[in-house]
Amino acid sequence: MVIGDTYDLLLKGGRVIDPRNSLDGLRDVAIQGGRIAAVEPWIDATAAKQVRPVGGKIVCPGLIDFHTHVYHKATSCSVDPAYLSRRSVVSTLVDAGSAGAANFAGLRDYVMKPAPLRILAFLNISFPGIFAFDRSVMFGEARIPELLVPELCAEVIAANRDRLVGVKVRMGEATSGEVGMKALDRAIEAAELADVPLMTHIGSPPPTYGEILARLRPGDILTHCFRPAPNAPVAEGGGVLDALITARERGVLFDIGHGAGAFHFRSAEQAISNGFPPDIISSDAHTLSIDGPAYDLLHTMSKLANCGIPLPEVIGMATDAPARAMRRADLGHLAVGAVADISVIAEVERDYSFRDVRGEVRRGSMLLEPDILIVGGVTVEPEARPFEMTGKES
Repeated sequence: MVIGDTYDLLLKGGRVIDPRNSLDGLRDVAIQGGRIAAVEPWIDATAAKQVRPVGGKIVCPGLIDFHTHVYHKATSCSVDPAYLSRRSVVSTLVDAGSAGAANFAGLRDYVMKPAPLRILAFLNISFPGIFAFDRSVMFGEARIPELLVPELCAEVIAANRDRLVGVKVRMGEATSGEVGMKALDRAIEAAELADVPLMTHIGSPPPTYGEILARLRPGDILTHCFRPAPNAPVAEGGGVLDALITARERGVLFDIGHGAGAFHFRSAEQAISNGFPPDIISSDAHTLSIDGPAYDLLHTMSKLANCGIPLPEVIGMATDAPARAMRRADLGHLAVGAVADISVIAEVERDYSFRDVRGEVRRGSMLLEPDILIVGGVTVEPEARPFEMTGKES
C-alpha cells in the first residue's frame, strides 16, 4: 500500500536531463532522506509528503560551477557564495585558487563549513593564494618564486581531501611574469605529490598557449580556454591551434572560465564550428565579473547554448563533466542513491543581447533562468536576477 511518507519530496512532470545516465525526457524525481529515491516516468503523488509540480521546467543534477572565487571578505576577488549559489541554482561551487597553503584553513572553517551548499577548491600553488586582485591593485601571486612551494601545497591537500580537489596556478605575463614556466612546473610538481589534477589559468603571453598545453598531463584542466587574442585558441586563418587538438587527444580538459577577461565570442564560435567545444562550462565569478559580463553559471551556460551547443550537452558540461574532472563520481548525476542535489531551470524564449569580455554582442533567443535549487534534499528558493541578466523587469 502506498503511504504518504514514502518520499520527502516529489518533483512532478519535469524534463529530466541527466547526461551521466543518458536520460532526457519527462520523469518524476523522488527524494527521501537527502538522496535520490526514484526517477520514473510516473510516481504516485500520494506517496510523497510534499509534491512540487515542475512541468515545463528542466530538472538536472545539481549544477557545479567549476571555477569561482568565494573566499568572501578574506580575498579581494571573492564574492558571497550563498548569494551566487541562489542566483544561479548551483549546488556545488569550486573555488579556483583564492586560497593557498597559508590561509586555506580560513576558507575551510569560515566559508566552506557554514555555507548552505557544497564548496570545494583548487589550492593555489602560491602560499598566500590570490592576494592582490582589484580594479586598482593587481599583482600576480605566481610572480614571486619564493612563494611557490610544492611540498607545502601538497601537504595541505593531503590533509583536506574532502574539500581540496586539485592545484591551481595562474600563468601569463601579468600573473606569473618573469617566473614563467617555472611556476607551472612547480604547480605540476605539487599536483603529482598530492595525486590530484592541476588547473591552469592562461593569460596574455608569455608563455604561449602551446607552451602551457605541452606541459599538461591527462586530466589536467586549462581554464579560460576561449579567451581573446593574444593567446587565443584559434588560428588567424581559421580552425583551432594544433596544440589544442594534441592536448585533448592526450586527455587535457578545457574549461570556459568566463570571468571579466577570458571569454570571446569569436574564439568560441570558431572553435565550436571546427568541432572543438569546451569540456566544462564555468563562470569564473568574482568581484569584477559577477555584475557582467560573466554574471554567473546559468548566464554563461546560456551563452554557450546560443553559440550552438545542444542544451543536454551544455548541462553535461556543468554537471557530469566537472564532477568527473574533480574525481567526484558521487556528484553530477541523479542515479538512485545519489545525494539529492538538483537544479530546476526554466528555458525561456527571449530576444537577448549577450556580451563578451571585449564588449562584442550576439543576439540570443534563449535564456536559462533559476527555478528551484535542492541541496542534499533541502529546497532553496532562488535569488532574484537583475534586469541586466534577463532583459525583463522582475
